[in-house]
Amino acid sequence: MFKRPQANRPSASNHGLFADSAPEQNATTTSSAAYRANIDGGSRGNPGPASYGVVIRDPRGEVVAKLKKYIGRTTNNVAEYYGLIAALDYAQQHSIRALRIESDSELLVRQMRGQYKVKSADLRPLFERARKMSQTFASFKIDHVYRDQNAEADTLANEALDEISGLPAASPARQAATKQPPTQPRKLRAQVRNGTLIPLDPLDLPEGSEVEIMVRPIPKL
Repeated sequence: MFKRPQANRPSASNHGLFADSAPEQNATTTSSAAYRANIDGGSRGNPGPASYGVVIRDPRGEVVAKLKKYIGRTTNNVAEYYGLIAALDYAQQHSIRALRIESDSELLVRQMRGQYKVKSADLRPLFERARKMSQTFASFKIDHVYRDQNAEADTLANEALDEISGLPAASPARQAATKQPPTQPRKLRAQVRNGTLIPLDPLDLPEGSEVEIMVRPIPKL
């Protein structure tokens, strides 16, 4: 999904995810006139249905594009790289020369900075593609941000998953998939099966939520 750019700004177009790269150049330090792209990717299940979301702002901080796409069944880390490559591809296609990436994936950021080795066979080709694309910019920088600073990209990624699932915007299932964890405790029923606690009531919690469980046996009548 793209937001129509204003005059004298790059216009969004539906190019392929993996655009042909320009000849490699040495990346330089970031500029105050750089475009900024917030990226996020995730899967429900890890691996499971996966998508990415990207929000791109011009040097004045105004949004020029919103990208989101369902990418099939894969892992969180693969989805994060797809989001990065989508942002790089958009920037290349629209002649953006200075780009700053912000991601809440510490793994992706440290790998792109050369601080972590890429050991995963699934991530290696994506990393190589992203690294090569990043070297085409006159100025490129990638930074880690906290999740709450990346909320817009996260929302787009969730929207892409909801849309492919056919969930209407106002449905309880879609609202449950995107809402924040509850701040007040609530009571749920569960049953022990083979030593595992199995919830009997819907959890209605976002993926990755951490909860505290207090067990109280229910007397049988």
